[in-house]
Amino acid sequence: MITEYKISEKGMDDIWIRVIRSERKTVGLEVRENGKALARIPKRLSDRELGRFLEEHRKWVFDKARLVREKKERRKTVDAPPMQEMTAAETERMKERFAHRVWHYSRLMGVTFGRITVRNQKTRWGSCSAKGNLNFNYLLYFLSEELLDYVVVHELAHRKYMNHSKEFWAEVERYCPDYKVYRKKLKEMIIE
Repeated sequence: MITEYKISEKGMDDIWIRVIRSERKTVGLEVRENGKALARIPKRLSDRELGRFLEEHRKWVFDKARLVREKKERRKTVDAPPMQEMTAAETERMKERFAHRVWHYSRLMGVTFGRITVRNQKTRWGSCSAKGNLNFNYLLYFLSEELLDYVVVHELAHRKYMNHSKEFWAEVERYCPDYKVYRKKLKEMIIE
């Protein structure tokens, strides 16, 4: 049973596609931001059918991998020192700024929250747990106040809607009318 499948294209690096079998009914194919390719397939799909499908979609995979690579090359880094090199005073100032913005927006939005944590997160700008604990990426401190405020509003909106429904986005828009602009800017940044 195949768990990885290699596709080749002349003049290009080979791409290995990780195969994940499950109870699903259809084949799903994706190339992630990290450049890794995944095929999610029904358990009953034979290796031969899988190979045929992947070969038929080879051009799509290589095109998508190229787009992902180009997008990554265009992304900007945040000019910030590594968190572990920051002094205790700098870390404290950073935490105070996050807490100030969270308190400001929580009162406006009429929501409560638990603990506020500032971390060197590798994949997210922020998160909100079911208990209302808020986590923020320390890199936000080095960006504009508008971007920081957008993430704060986004996470506090999860105190009302623990999803990304229309109602959630309407709540975000109520307190951050230009959120689409800020969201796009954050997607153009590299979190490292």
